[in-house]
Amino acid sequence: MNQTDTDPLHKSIEERFEALGLKPEMHLEGLLYSKPLTYWDYIQTDALLSLQTQRTSLPDEMVFIMYHQVNELLFKMILWEIDQLAAAESLTTSFFTERLMRISRYFDMLTTSFTIMGDGMEVSQYMKFRNTLAPASGFQSAQYRIIEFGSTDLINLIDDRFRVSINRNTPYEHALEHLYWQAAGKDYSTNKKSYLIQEFEKKYKSLFLEKMEYYNQRNIWKRFTLLPEEDRKNPDLIAAMRHYDSTVNIKWTMGHLRTAMKYIDSGQGRTEATGGSDWKKYMHPKHQRRIFFPELWSAEELENWGVGA
Repeated sequence: MNQTDTDPLHKSIEERFEALGLKPEMHLEGLLYSKPLTYWDYIQTDALLSLQTQRTSLPDEMVFIMYHQVNELLFKMILWEIDQLAAAESLTTSFFTERLMRISRYFDMLTTSFTIMGDGMEVSQYMKFRNTLAPASGFQSAQYRIIEFGSTDLINLIDDRFRVSINRNTPYEHALEHLYWQAAGKDYSTNKKSYLIQEFEKKYKSLFLEKMEYYNQRNIWKRFTLLPEEDRKNPDLIAAMRHYDSTVNIKWTMGHLRTAMKYIDSGQGRTEATGGSDWKKYMHPKHQRRIFFPELWSAEELENWGVGA
């Protein structure tokens, strides 16, 4: 009897590869020649650190680039957790709660990180290098839009002015045309869109439509409603849902708005957004009226959403 026959670990490896229709001895032999893994190879450090390309020679532009890249990595982490909730076949309250808390911690980190950009760049430098960024804008983060689709029923992302005319039978493309963020660059009297939105949709429209449909019955709110009634009434879980909602839709947006105001309203340059949007009205939560879980807030809280911010 050889070692493989007596070693449970080797036996398990053999069974795994054989179940896949593969030859275990070939893969085991491959281990003899494989190179031990290093941190830099596993994390792809060199590739990651090569992705920062400045358009100017101003040092603080590097802070701006890296900060937004970190944001996109955190967005990816959030979507990773949302997709686990969306795909779970046998959803349990413990699994839902754990993933919700992970998502909330990532957004807590994003919210508190605004001081890195808000206090970490010289106003004079920012007002110079920002002119090279137009018409690009943080508005064009596709991952952030997908996070919204994955968090709530689509009706809650529709511009408040058009919600009465949209329901579950509305085509996704029509709904896309009336999402709240369209107001940042669309003239509804002519349906003419800014270059900012035209390019954004040229790149991501098909992906957005796909995600809108996928999350229609799989977003965080829909998954919450599948939990046992007793658990849905749990004060701690309700508080966690409300925390996520207010963090994303009030604290995060207000942190972004305050940072933008510090630089753009500094009097040291042009006061419009690089993408051309009416940024103050677009960004403030009392104008956006974006609320993921309106069922968990009182009528008074909904009426005064973002006002105290």
